[in-house]
Amino acid sequence: MDVKATPNGVATIEDRILRITGYYGYYPGYSSQKSTSRSSVIRCKPGANCPNSHSSIVRQLSPLSGAEDSAAPILELQSRGSSGVCGHSRGERQNRSEEGTQTHPDSNSPENRAKTRCQSCASLFLKAIWGFLIILSVSSSWVGTTQIVKITYKNFYCPFFMTWFSTNWNIMFFPVYYSGHLATAQEKQSPIKKFRECSRIFGEDGLTLKLFLKRTAPFSILWTLTNYLYLLALKKLTATDVSALFCCNKAFVFLLSWIVLKDRFMGVRIVAAIMAITGIVMMAYADNFHADSIIGVAFAVGSASTSALYKVLFKMFLGSANFGEAAHFFSTVGFFNLIFISFTPIVLYFTKVEHWSSFSALPWGCLCGMAGLWLAFNILVNVGVVLTYPILISIGTVLSVPGNAAVDLLKQEVIFNVVRLAATIIICIGFLLMLLPEEWDEITLRFINSLKEKKSEERVDDMAESSVHLRSRSRANGTVSIPLA
Repeated sequence: MDVKATPNGVATIEDRILRITGYYGYYPGYSSQKSTSRSSVIRCKPGANCPNSHSSIVRQLSPLSGAEDSAAPILELQSRGSSGVCGHSRGERQNRSEEGTQTHPDSNSPENRAKTRCQSCASLFLKAIWGFLIILSVSSSWVGTTQIVKITYKNFYCPFFMTWFSTNWNIMFFPVYYSGHLATAQEKQSPIKKFRECSRIFGEDGLTLKLFLKRTAPFSILWTLTNYLYLLALKKLTATDVSALFCCNKAFVFLLSWIVLKDRFMGVRIVAAIMAITGIVMMAYADNFHADSIIGVAFAVGSASTSALYKVLFKMFLGSANFGEAAHFFSTVGFFNLIFISFTPIVLYFTKVEHWSSFSALPWGCLCGMAGLWLAFNILVNVGVVLTYPILISIGTVLSVPGNAAVDLLKQEVIFNVVRLAATIIICIGFLLMLLPEEWDEITLRFINSLKEKKSEERVDDMAESSVHLRSRSRANGTVSIPLA
């Protein structure tokens, strides 16, 4: 392939091609030096000891001093298939690979697979334990809140003051979260820095006065209205009825999300919404449409509706929030309630709508117990999403219905007739249907198909075993039937 040198100084066609294409590491006379290196490498026979001129060959192929420029000729030399210098580099690579396998064990080994399986099982077990504890804590805190309100009403009936007082306790949400951060986090942050970090739920600029009034005001009003209607309903109905009717908020959340947020339509959730409405009507019919019963049902359904509107608007404007952002938001709602809604109980006090003789006559023990349990319920709901599965939080909420029913039966405050019991069961079933995932039909079909495949595999195995057994019996009979010579 040798060609005479051209006037422009390029010795061969290969040099010209490399110069035109801009080959990395090209220099004049590259191909001639490369051909001499090839001849020197080819002369090294397989199995023979190669000369110790590897470094001199590299120096000849890379006359430039830069390490990046010399990398291309070295790679060109090592990629040859001869057993000279390339055989030497192959041996080095094999030694390096052996060292790598010694230092980095195979991740697909049985020991590593067993370790990962044990770790996954342990994490699932811990999540299940946390879920069980949080279910009990959520249901017991909600039952305790409802029952303390019923006890407080015997001597003190000021539902709006009770709502305002318990909402003010939301201010302590962020300090509780920050205390947990100091106890668990490895890198501690100052309160101001953590507060600014969590305030991103309102936007990139954090919490400003405009956003404080624009975003916090509607949610604070909906929060107060939800709790106030819930307390009004507890005056007219039993704790069991109110807690069962409040579970209808899941159905209202689905309907509002379908209409406002354009969420996916699901037939099973429409059935659940119909069941919730049916339970509401049956609950009103349980007392023969008595005036107090109808008003109490209206209050409970209104509380569930405002709660659903709160959740849908939160998802629309603020999206999803982690535990720190939720703690920041609840504390902000508490501050707004303390600053801007404090005039309402004052007006109700001086207008004699909600009046008490003196502050010393207030049942501070019941008020603090109610507010503390309400705060604990909200904290557990947000902590539970982090520690365990969110569906378990909803199950804990619906378990407050039988919890309140047990307490009401012990206190002999409720008489369960057939209609009331059927309404409670229908509402609870509708609530549980709301917890089904969106792909529940695909998951069910997949599960049924897997069961069918397992049954077919078992049948095939049984048929194979029976055929083997028959063959062994036929062979045994054949040996016996052959006459001896």
